[in-house]
Amino acid sequence: MAETWVNPAQRIGADLHLELTGPGGRRAALIRALRDAVRSGRLAPGTRLPPYRSLAADLGVARNTVADAYAELVAEGWLTARQGSGTRVADRAEPLKGSTRVAKKTPARARGPRHDLRQGTPDASAFPRAAWLASYRRALQQAPNEVFGPGDPAGRRELREALTEYLARARGVRTEPGRIVVCSGFAHALRLLFGQGGGGVLRGPLAVEAYGLGFHRELLAAAGVRTVPLPLDEDGARVDRLTRERAVLLTPAHQFPTGGPLHATRRAAVIDWARARGGVILEDDYDGEFRYDRKPVGAVQGLDPERVIHIGSVSKSLSPALRLGWMVLPERYVDGALAAKGEREGWASVLDQLSLADFVAKGSYDRHVRRMRQRYRSRRDRLVATLAEHAPHIEVTGVAAGLHAVLRLPPGTERSTVKAAAWQGVALDGLAPFRHPQTDMTARDGLVVGYATPSEHAYGAALDALCGVLPPP
Repeated sequence: MAETWVNPAQRIGADLHLELTGPGGRRAALIRALRDAVRSGRLAPGTRLPPYRSLAADLGVARNTVADAYAELVAEGWLTARQGSGTRVADRAEPLKGSTRVAKKTPARARGPRHDLRQGTPDASAFPRAAWLASYRRALQQAPNEVFGPGDPAGRRELREALTEYLARARGVRTEPGRIVVCSGFAHALRLLFGQGGGGVLRGPLAVEAYGLGFHRELLAAAGVRTVPLPLDEDGARVDRLTRERAVLLTPAHQFPTGGPLHATRRAAVIDWARARGGVILEDDYDGEFRYDRKPVGAVQGLDPERVIHIGSVSKSLSPALRLGWMVLPERYVDGALAAKGEREGWASVLDQLSLADFVAKGSYDRHVRRMRQRYRSRRDRLVATLAEHAPHIEVTGVAAGLHAVLRLPPGTERSTVKAAAWQGVALDGLAPFRHPQTDMTARDGLVVGYATPSEHAYGAALDALCGVLPPP
């Protein structure tokens, strides 16, 4: 069946001839036909589509069929709909490669999203280049010759001493340099602790929070570690559900990703469990330094240094590019961690370790964290205010600390919202991928929105784009 197309330069959507074929009824056929027309380039970005009533009359279908098809394609990001402007082909809806009909250039997907609201990374433009360079120069000038030989797997003594002082002062950690092992980050710490095939320092089963990073679960599964999910509520992980697990992994300062600290009674309860069972607590202190509306929550490690492995890094506070982290270990695990790491430092640059030691000792790290805490709080406040104005039906949670917020969505809308955001060039995460596949918690629909990644000049546009893809009330 031949199709007749209006001159795209007119962009008025006066006529639109489509062939409705295939299974699934008229609505499904119309969605397929419109999607194919956009993919092939026959409907160029910005083209205005006919009103519901006109297209329904032309195709001989019910008006609601056209309205439902348009709504589905808007949710998927193929179309946009604004009052007074009608329904149009979205700017991000690109034709297939090789199409001869390209009305306007659109950004290639390979270049990445226009607006990055994914969680997990700080504002790269805020890295303290001048202060870090000053520390690097001092470290390089003062470094003894041995620095340029094989590195100590425990890490440079200078850094372990600086971390001992800083963690005690800022996080309430009780330790000494001999019980700190430098690593390249949290994932590296897990690999050292659990090894491959059960050959690490610790063994499973490992209790984990019902929501967390899927990457960490995959890493543990590859090491042969079975993970057991703990439900979450407003007080954090339900540690009363711990039974015969050998260890438990928690994010007590700010539960990832749902937000909120582990309640004081549960902190005490999990310590009691570890003492009674001979177990160990892995404390992921991934953004304990960034709190806004409450007093600082100290590390669980301070309650019992012999029952808690405290793990931190500079990935959120400075940059993941530095690949620097640390484990504060109970004495009985130090030798095992060093044996797992090997005879030489093969992960964290010794010069970067010395630079970080100087950066901490000179107070530059404290100043940077305080400055970023103010910036991220301002961004958090701006996100909350923007949503209150433009999407008051969307509940925002988990914002008392950290670098992200959770937006609660109406049931059944998470998947379509994430898809629509991707088509509009907005990168963000849905809540579902963080859910442990074996948890018995009721699934929640939501978005995990990081507000740290965009640069200052791009943040306002990112928030506008976010509001444009949220489901209506």
